[in-house]
Amino acid sequence: MPDLCVVIVGGLHTDARRAAVAHLLADVPDSVVLHHDLATATAGTVVRTIRDATGLVTVGETPLVNDCACCALREDLVPELIRLRDTGGTRMAIVELWDSVEPKAMAEVVTAGGLTLTGVITAVDPALVLPYLGNGDDLAERGLAAAPTDQRTVADTFARQLEYAPVLAIVDSQEADEEDRELLAQLHPTARQVPIAHGDPADTPALGTPAADDDLTVPPPRRSPLSPLSRAALAGFDVESAAAAQHPACALLPAEADAHGVSTLVWHRRRPFHPERLYEALEDLTCAAARSRGRFWLADKPDVLLHWDAAGGALCVESAGPWLASLPDAAWDMVPPVRRAAAALDWHPEHGDCCQHLVFTSPALDRDGLERLLESCLLTDAEYAAGRDAWKQLPPAFDTLLEV
Repeated sequence: MPDLCVVIVGGLHTDARRAAVAHLLADVPDSVVLHHDLATATAGTVVRTIRDATGLVTVGETPLVNDCACCALREDLVPELIRLRDTGGTRMAIVELWDSVEPKAMAEVVTAGGLTLTGVITAVDPALVLPYLGNGDDLAERGLAAAPTDQRTVADTFARQLEYAPVLAIVDSQEADEEDRELLAQLHPTARQVPIAHGDPADTPALGTPAADDDLTVPPPRRSPLSPLSRAALAGFDVESAAAAQHPACALLPAEADAHGVSTLVWHRRRPFHPERLYEALEDLTCAAARSRGRFWLADKPDVLLHWDAAGGALCVESAGPWLASLPDAAWDMVPPVRRAAAALDWHPEHGDCCQHLVFTSPALDRDGLERLLESCLLTDAEYAAGRDAWKQLPPAFDTLLEV
């Protein structure tokens, strides 16, 4: 194994995150937890703590960078990890992210720093998934903003934390029911869910000591193996693949599902939206599901792939660049293979990869009503037949949202 394995553990569910971190710390010998507390940012600094299984090792402060706590975290994290690696004696560094810090940015920082990132974990309490997805409060209102300019909400931050991580540490919650667990499963069907006890790691079953020959995943005979969560934390992590899985052009979106009162509707069409009709329906579409995401196609911007990202009753619409069909052949060599593969799955003889691919997940989802509303926003037969030149003359209803 490498000299130092780095594992990121994050999530807005603070108790669940702490339980996951305590579990890893107790299970893997010679491991430490590195945590930056951004709650002190109002005083102009970020407090860094490092602790091991015996308790606190060091406490330090780092000043804000450009009045931004998250920037200070980025500047301080890699040097601390490199110091731990070069000092020796530490097998695993658990980076416990502060509540609203998102794992994607930190994973990319760690990897760019030349360190070995072996796992990204988001800790989740199933009973809190729906309340957090439905919480449209700004992080600033909850004291969770990472910078004065942070305009994220609780809902969209939690959604990204949940969907980026390939491993979910699931605490044993007595308040969670089948609907809660089904919602979690449908929101991130490809995630590996690892149950952990909620509370002090001393209350969990005894966990063994790993091999002395640096092979953490294959312990010697007569010794208990590492726990499933520790094995998942050390399984390996590919930053580029994780980023591709979140990109709207090639995202691994959930599939159709309907169980325990929770439904996922996958809506796929090969006709563009009328900009005005879609804009008028945005509020109803955004509130129709606890979570919706995907890519969509506007008639007045036929060459632009647009990203749909909604949670907590709020919608973010962004340009994600051109559809591949609008690029010259020579430009395809510069497009990542995963993007070309995703486009090939959607390819149409006339429109290429231009399409609607939206996914809505929620308890009590009105599938029929939602489909009718979406269909009503598409171009009519006559509008569609008029062709692209006519489409581009339609009123640009989304320019304000897209800051055009």
